Amino acid sequence: MSNGLGLFIIVLVAICGMIYLISKRKWHPFLVLLLAALFVGLATKMEVNELIKTITGGFGNILGNIGIVIISGTIIGTILEKTGAALTMANFILKIVGKEKAPLTMSLTGYVTSIPVFCDSGFVILSPINRALAEKSKVSLAVMATALSSGLYATHCLVPPTPGPIIMADTLHANLGLVIMIGLLVSIPVMLAGYWYAVKVGSKFDVPANPDTTVEQLLEKYGKLPGALSSFAPILLPIILIALKSVADFPSEPFGGGIIKSFLDFIGHPVIALLLGIGLALTLIPQAEKKNSFNWIGDGIVNSASILAITGAGGALGAVLQALPLADALSNTLLQYNIGILLPFLLAMLLKTAMGASTVAMIVTSAMVAPLMVTMGMTGEVAKVLVVLAIGAGSMTVSHANDSYFWVVSQFSDLDTATAYKCQTGVTLVQGIVSIIIISILAAILI
Repeated sequence: MSNGLGLFIIVLVAICGMIYLISKRKWHPFLVLLLAALFVGLATKMEVNELIKTITGGFGNILGNIGIVIISGTIIGTILEKTGAALTMANFILKIVGKEKAPLTMSLTGYVTSIPVFCDSGFVILSPINRALAEKSKVSLAVMATALSSGLYATHCLVPPTPGPIIMADTLHANLGLVIMIGLLVSIPVMLAGYWYAVKVGSKFDVPANPDTTVEQLLEKYGKLPGALSSFAPILLPIILIALKSVADFPSEPFGGGIIKSFLDFIGHPVIALLLGIGLALTLIPQAEKKNSFNWIGDGIVNSASILAITGAGGALGAVLQALPLADALSNTLLQYNIGILLPFLLAMLLKTAMGASTVAMIVTSAMVAPLMVTMGMTGEVAKVLVVLAIGAGSMTVSHANDSYFWVVSQFSDLDTATAYKCQTGVTLVQGIVSIIIISILAAILI
């Protein structure tokens, strides 16, 4: 079954099988994802040795990209929680915005953070604040996680200098400044739609924040909690450094191409930035507890193990799916229809749903669409920008079990898989639909 329809039937069976085994049969996602990768490979008649190589390579590649980030973020979160710094941050934020606006605060925080920072990294970095705010404001962690996740996703898929949008702009020769401006315009209602969904749907699931210790226990143990500035520093420093790296990598080279850029590229890499964040987090440990720093770091590593295993398995499945000629099958099928701006959206949506990785869907779709721009009539500056955004909208539709971000959100927020489908998959569906509606309206007016 090598034709386009056959490929999609196989992928659809694999996705439905994963949902059934994980949600209904309660199989562990690690095993289900690996079994799905094997099923797809064998059903599409991949050569056995090549299939095994693809699975192990996909597992290793995804962990090579974000494994250290996940471990480092978990260590920072563990230290912030055990020292009471997370509670200090929660108290500080709630004094400013009020308890009733805690979810909107996380949506906005995610929205801004993900402009320069990859959404996976952003969620890991902000997770301690999210959990502490959920506990302090007495809001379900499902609401807070969905609000944060959707805020991050809105700009991750639509606004440069996040890698996917900036690569699309370059591939389609779209004006980068225009992509940023219109991307921000579109992404604001998309973020608000995610916030609305988080409150309406996430509130149906009672997911406790489950902090390790209470405020009273920490005050009794340490006498006082860390200050606000020192508490925020282990999170803000990595965000600032990663943002500076993104600016340094801008095509206009605002910092030049010499030693300053090289330095910012080094310290702004998520791995280095988060290691520096760990260094700042360690300074929060009271002198009397310094002897426990080894154990606390060990706790963070142990806590990250399950996340790493599931994320790696998701990468294995994604690698198998990316090895299939899905893109060619899609373009040959959809090109016969004259559907304008919906074509790049549907291409990206189908690739995203099938393969899992938003950035990969953006890169592949933009490469497919580039030679078709004249045929589609998308040659003007605004038209190019709207095609970029349409691909970005498709690439967020939808995040489910073959997407590493799905597992980062669910595992860092104590969401079981069934709840994660309702929250994370549901909110990305809503955001994708809202995005393409807005983009279609702009296309009708401006093109």
